[in-house]
Amino acid sequence: MVLPQKTPDVRVEKIIKLAVMAVGGQGGGVLTGWIEAMARAEGYVCQATSVAGVAQRTGATIYYVEMAPKGALDPVFALAPAAGDVDVLIAAEMMEVGRAVMRGFVTPDRTTLIGSTHRALAVSEKMAPGDGIADADEVRAAAEIAAQNLILEDMEGLAVGAGSVISASLFGALAGSGALPFRREAYENAIRAGGKGVEPSLRAFAVGFDAAQGKLQQTAPAAAEKEAAPFQLVGPEALQAEWTALVSRADRLPEPVHDLALAGLAKVVNFQDCAYGALYLDRLDTVLARDSAARDWRLSAEAAKYIANAMAYDDIIRVADLKTRAPRFTHIRQEMRAGDANLMQLTEYFHPRAEEIAGLMPARLGARVEASDKWMARLNRWFDKGRRLRTDRLPAFLMLHFLGGLKGYRLKTHRHAIEVAHLDNWLGRCLDEVDADYALAVELVKCRRLIKGYSDTHARGLGKFDKVVDAADLLRGREDAADWVARLREAALQDADGEALDGAIATVRSFV
Repeated sequence: MVLPQKTPDVRVEKIIKLAVMAVGGQGGGVLTGWIEAMARAEGYVCQATSVAGVAQRTGATIYYVEMAPKGALDPVFALAPAAGDVDVLIAAEMMEVGRAVMRGFVTPDRTTLIGSTHRALAVSEKMAPGDGIADADEVRAAAEIAAQNLILEDMEGLAVGAGSVISASLFGALAGSGALPFRREAYENAIRAGGKGVEPSLRAFAVGFDAAQGKLQQTAPAAAEKEAAPFQLVGPEALQAEWTALVSRADRLPEPVHDLALAGLAKVVNFQDCAYGALYLDRLDTVLARDSAARDWRLSAEAAKYIANAMAYDDIIRVADLKTRAPRFTHIRQEMRAGDANLMQLTEYFHPRAEEIAGLMPARLGARVEASDKWMARLNRWFDKGRRLRTDRLPAFLMLHFLGGLKGYRLKTHRHAIEVAHLDNWLGRCLDEVDADYALAVELVKCRRLIKGYSDTHARGLGKFDKVVDAADLLRGREDAADWVARLREAALQDADGEALDGAIATVRSFV
């Protein structure tokens, strides 16, 4: 049976379809509310829905708005956007721009795409052991092809500069795009009707509007126009004299090594003290003695970076110290835009393993405890559970502040003994290869990059490091040994589980 062709209802063509893709905390709901309120105030019938994603940065919420001029009969609106059928797409982050294009919501025949170029890293990007950050340039190139009209700007930066949030600057960009048949005053009235943060929101709206129309004035920050103030160290004169002596010693290093060594020196001194900084330079001197200008000091430059990282390991003392420093609290208040009159609650999440507790003990006692299955099981039973500490309250803050102040005791701990033994073994292994295969020695130094983080993250990195170094033993004597170690290291950085590394090692074993 052939059904007769039905003549399309011309009123359907008047429906405007708009989608907002945002993640937790970006104000997608507020933006959608403004759009809906404005449309109704302008005599349109409107419907707004949302399809929630997973909380925060592991997934986006899609807000969908359909609107049409009010007539004798109200239309039946759709509940979710369809591929190829979206007039305006607003993406509150650069990777949301990419997801919108991939899902077919952005098409060159009709879609105005408004997106923010700033990045809020996804969990998958943060979990990658190496550089897991997606390429924003590829997303921009795809958006330029897919959209009929494209507006990309750092809407987050514009909003923060105006003292507001990104939803306001995106709303301004929507107004400036001319994609909806409403006057600028209608948008501003919707913000005023909201009644919260009106003035900051209007400022952010204005800069978003100008950005959409290409009228945004790019002014250099005032601080950039002035010469940066020289770094000034404050503290007791005796300690300043020790630091000055260390800096003078670092200044005598070869030029390719100097900058990295100075940064490494600052890191280890911040981690412990000036005596520890002198020990760092002593270790670096052992590498310099085996290196030369003829080789551009490549080994020493890499060693300057990774020896510092190895010496400034993450233990309970360091974590507690960092979490109780005043600049961290100031930074969090600025990120949360908390004023002086606002009370801020801060919860720290801790999940120490038995190994961290044993590592905090004196070296000999900690070694005996870690060697005892009975005691490790007991420590796991006592401590291996998630803890939430409210550091805006005095008891939790004082506990962490006390732990962070144990720097003088740190060098006597079991964890420090483990780290020193591992560092000396790694550095000696690298120097053993200098005469036979300089390139391999350099790549082995770089392998220290695999060890990072705290607790389980540190344990996984250490396991990968051991696998790569063991594979390097199999490759010793081959002309391409350095190249293969570099490939193994990059494979280890591809995924947290180490599947890529296991595959690469299997390849090595197949030909050695």
